Amino acid sequence: MGGGHGHSHVLFVHADSGVHRLAPECKVVATVLFVLAVVATPREAFWAFGVDAAILIAVALVARVPLLGWGRRCLIEVPFLLFAVFLPLLGTAPYIQVGPLTLSEPGLWGAWNVAVKGTLGVAASALLTATSTVPDLLRALERLRVPRPLVAIATFMIRYGEVLSADLARMRIARISRGDDPRWIWQVRALARTAGALFVRAYERGERVYVAMLARGYGFGPAVPAVERAPGRAWATALALPAAAGLVCAAALATA
Repeated sequence: MGGGHGHSHVLFVHADSGVHRLAPECKVVATVLFVLAVVATPREAFWAFGVDAAILIAVALVARVPLLGWGRRCLIEVPFLLFAVFLPLLGTAPYIQVGPLTLSEPGLWGAWNVAVKGTLGVAASALLTATSTVPDLLRALERLRVPRPLVAIATFMIRYGEVLSADLARMRIARISRGDDPRWIWQVRALARTAGALFVRAYERGERVYVAMLARGYGFGPAVPAVERAPGRAWATALALPAAAGLVCAAALATA
């Protein structure tokens, strides 16, 4: 399939580098294995996470991804990290005193574990999206034998996520042009109405699109032809990243 044809996404960084030219399925597998190696690393091995971060930075420099822009994309995890902030306050004994605060030592370790591993995972994912377009990632899922219905769902989510974002922007402009610009919590009714209207519109559009697809023979086409396999050199290059993280993890476990 080729959902998302003819466009990339805002996270993609246009550059000519060896990382960009790697087969997308190799990069997807390398990213997943890297994240697994980071998750398996003992939380007490501070040096290991520093080495993992240095590996990602080296890949970003080779891929010519601006470090500042890459860092901004990682800020998407900030709302999820707020959960980690409460772990030292809600954890169990033993406790340690930090200024006026009494913090749980297991909670502090848990917060550190969530923060560092989550940050490295998000950074690796952001690097993947910075060097691979949406069509490339969808083709990678196909080549990795991900079930076609799941790839189709991902394709439609990406495509219609952009459509719904454009609808929401138009509805906001129409609302403001009529003098309604809610900014306070007691004005939330207008936002709720907008969300409800957008949901109904999205549902109706989805029904119409699905009926149109069925009318054009969707789901009854010929089998997908065999896809071209990535060369062994591409796999060896891509898997160097998780291999390095795996060695770091093994060394950290050995010294734990």
